[in-house]
Amino acid sequence: MTTQTAPALRDDAALGAPALDGTGSEPRQFISFKVGQEEYAIDILSVREIKGWTQTTTLPNQPDYVLGVMNLRGAIVPVFDLRCRFGLGLTQATPTHVVIIVTALNRVIGLLVDAVSDILTVNAEEIRAVPDTERDRAGTEFLTGIIAVNDGMVVLLSLEALFGATVIAKSGAMAA
Repeated sequence: MTTQTAPALRDDAALGAPALDGTGSEPRQFISFKVGQEEYAIDILSVREIKGWTQTTTLPNQPDYVLGVMNLRGAIVPVFDLRCRFGLGLTQATPTHVVIIVTALNRVIGLLVDAVSDILTVNAEEIRAVPDTERDRAGTEFLTGIIAVNDGMVVLLSLEALFGATVIAKSGAMAA
């Protein structure tokens, strides 16, 4: 009788960042979505659900990208405007917008996006490193990789970098 042990998890996989060295043999899944004309994706394991847009309750003294909080079956969830978080201005939310409910740093948060696009299944070798450009520009520190899809590109985001403990704490609402 042989005993199989599960492969050790890489630290970057535990943080939601893709393995960029080609060592990952298991395909990974990402959910892709639109913010403006651009396509982004996050690890599907972080996603709890996808909801249509509903009004939020505004909290005082919040950063512009915190739209407010929503009641999600008794849990108070802060909702972040990704367009604003990327420095692209506030989203004028309509009923066609969606909120992706995710877990980031053991907290439940909502991400307002224009639309959910697809579920992508990719191998580690298909994920390309973000080119070394002006990484201090708004939003680039959140990028973990790029996937070429059909005739376009999908940019992978790190929820942990995008919504670190300091950012989530500033939202004033800590849903569990």
